[in-house]
Amino acid sequence: MHFSTTAILAIAAAPFTAAQSGGTPPPSARVVNRCSFPVTMWSVGSSISGGFTLGANGGTYGEQFSRDPVTGGRTLKVTRESDGLFTGKPQLNFAYNLDGSQVWYDLSSVFGNALSGSKIVVSSAEASCPAIVWSNGTPPSGSQVKVCTSSKDVTLTLCAP
Repeated sequence: MHFSTTAILAIAAAPFTAAQSGGTPPPSARVVNRCSFPVTMWSVGSSISGGFTLGANGGTYGEQFSRDPVTGGRTLKVTRESDGLFTGKPQLNFAYNLDGSQVWYDLSSVFGNALSGSKIVVSSAEASCPAIVWSNGTPPSGSQVKVCTSSKDVTLTLCAP
């Protein structure tokens, strides 16, 4: 019985071991900061993780797509201030909801526009998936909700080229 339990655990852990040891990493929600200033980011669902500082000119964050057991989705909240989530500063919100083989994603702002004047892009590593583009850092009119395969990363790029 001990061998069977060990074997089952080893088989169940195999995909995670492969991803951690240089295999293909699991699909993720990512944030890339190409701005000339640092930003702070939190991952928010039924609990809050962060704030993580993303350095200027290339700081990154990534988390494996997951479904929050209470809220369903997760939101990666970005502010220019290190305490911005808790002080009502402008926030850029990249939200996603894992739905089996699909991931729904959108972009919104609250309390103002944290990156006004800078291009912001949310795009999938799957080229056929729709992108969200805010050419001047402010939301355009209309729905920003998109859906794509959950088998590829979806990345929020701040101060995109």
